Amino acid sequence: MSSPLDRRPGPSPHPPPSPDVAPRREARWVNPHGALPRVRWAVQLAYLAFLLLVAWQFVRFHAAVLGDAPVTVARPPAVEAFLPIAALVAAKRFFLTGYWDAVHPAGLTIFLAALATAFVARKAFCSWICPVGTISRALEWVGRRTIWRRRWPAVPRWLDLPLAGVKYLLLGFFLWTVVVAMPLEAIDGFLRAPFNLAADAKMLAFFAHPSAAVVAVLGGLVAISLVVKHAWCRYLCPYGALLGLASLLSPVSVRRDPDACNDCRACTRACPSEIPVHARLRVLSTECTGCMSCVAACTARDCLGVTRRGTRAWTPWVVPAAALGVMLGFWAIARATGFWEAAIPAEAYRFAYRLLGIG
Repeated sequence: MSSPLDRRPGPSPHPPPSPDVAPRREARWVNPHGALPRVRWAVQLAYLAFLLLVAWQFVRFHAAVLGDAPVTVARPPAVEAFLPIAALVAAKRFFLTGYWDAVHPAGLTIFLAALATAFVARKAFCSWICPVGTISRALEWVGRRTIWRRRWPAVPRWLDLPLAGVKYLLLGFFLWTVVVAMPLEAIDGFLRAPFNLAADAKMLAFFAHPSAAVVAVLGGLVAISLVVKHAWCRYLCPYGALLGLASLLSPVSVRRDPDACNDCRACTRACPSEIPVHARLRVLSTECTGCMSCVAACTARDCLGVTRRGTRAWTPWVVPAAALGVMLGFWAIARATGFWEAAIPAEAYRFAYRLLGIG
């Protein structure tokens, strides 16, 4: 009879791994759209540099007009991008009569192009093109690295919602004043007035020689933007409010797959408007700027994407591509058809500047 000690153990049901075979580990998912914020910086800074060049060119034109010698410096049409009120007045006249504004044709082109971007790419104009949006983002970057070193605190919803309504009140004022209450005769008078012709020069004087009140207000906005994400864009910009309302008609939106979501909330933290993306199936808010920060920050595969109603997910790059394509398309068509540059002689500007005491 054999002893139990003489018995050889049978094969183990779970043999140890071979030393030559390393255990497999699932590779960490890397968001393929992580480059979106860097590309957005590049686009924003390129537009800002272009507008600074436009401003420098207009300063030269302005100085030449104020002199007595013949004006040999060309006026840059893109300076009219800083005249949204004049563009709104011209837009009403265009829709009523079909006549394009001859005084600030580029301003009307840019205004209608920005509205068109809201239809195809939500408020991507605000987050990818607008220079004020670029400055707001830069102030957020500075605030995050100097004041909020760990995590940017969110504005409470009970305060955020009423503050966001301020820009809609400002928009309502301008829409009532221009679209509702201003008759066509008054619009024609405004567009032909010397003040409208010299509006760009008045804007230059406003920033070149600011009053103490203007400096205090601008300084206050900068200080607030260091502690509140995109304060001007979120609470005070009527232009952004108009684009937000237009974006409600856009079929494009960010969509979240709840089955793929890991509830890390990185999307919500990345959103400049503090939209609770992690709790939405589709981001349809008028506050969505189409910046794609949420998609770039997502840590789960196939969780966030851009969709059109009833279709599968698209690449998020389609949003900035559509916005930039619309802006450049409007510019190209306007320039090719003669609706970009104003055919106004320099002497007319000189007369208007002197009449209004601009110097």
